[in-house]
Amino acid sequence: MSEKDASRTSRRTVLLAAGSAGAALLTAGCSGPAGTRGAAGQPSASPPRPSGSGSSSPACVLTTEAGAGPYYVDLDRVRSDITEGRSGVPFRLDLTVVRVSAGCRPLAAAGVDVWHADASGAYSTGGSTFLRGTQVTDGAGRCVFRTIVPGWYAGLAPHIHFKVHPDTRTETTSQFFFPEDLLLKVYALQPYARRPAPEHPNRRDSRYRAAGAAMTLALSPDGDGYRAAYTVGIA
Repeated sequence: MSEKDASRTSRRTVLLAAGSAGAALLTAGCSGPAGTRGAAGQPSASPPRPSGSGSSSPACVLTTEAGAGPYYVDLDRVRSDITEGRSGVPFRLDLTVVRVSAGCRPLAAAGVDVWHADASGAYSTGGSTFLRGTQVTDGAGRCVFRTIVPGWYAGLAPHIHFKVHPDTRTETTSQFFFPEDLLLKVYALQPYARRPAPEHPNRRDSRYRAAGAAMTLALSPDGDGYRAAYTVGIA
């Protein structure tokens, strides 16, 4: 293991072992009231309002698991705002992690990684780190990410990957989807409109057809963007 890898492993171990009180101090501002921060260069047009499609966050059920895909990188980059200046419609994601096997008890001090494509459908690779980040849940099992609505790519439904580390040995991996009608309206705005969007960005993906009912976020307007909340249930 390289010195750099050892440093990352050590930091994650410290964060996950810190306990709920220590984690709350290490990640001040992770949860609780926070104003929205839009991504740089976001469109001047008002965001389209959701039409009501998309599922509500389940109160306490096991999250449908999915593969991490080819673009996961353990950057150990602890931060709430992951935009790094990437332009797009701002999106705030509020997550609560609960332990289903323990009566849906909120899980404190769990590491949560998120990563997704930018408005052009590209992931950060090599030395770049945009639209990737880690948070540690507070005493109520909550954390917040500020990002943008992801763009589409390949034949897959637009999505946000996430991975939950309840401790240093286990993890749960899945992905969130977005209501298709809202995606089409967002993709008519810049910078998304630089590429013609698929007629049906979700329905062409077998993974969406299998898990979309449980893993599609219910978005609501939030300033010049959107926000959504979801309860992630792990075993």
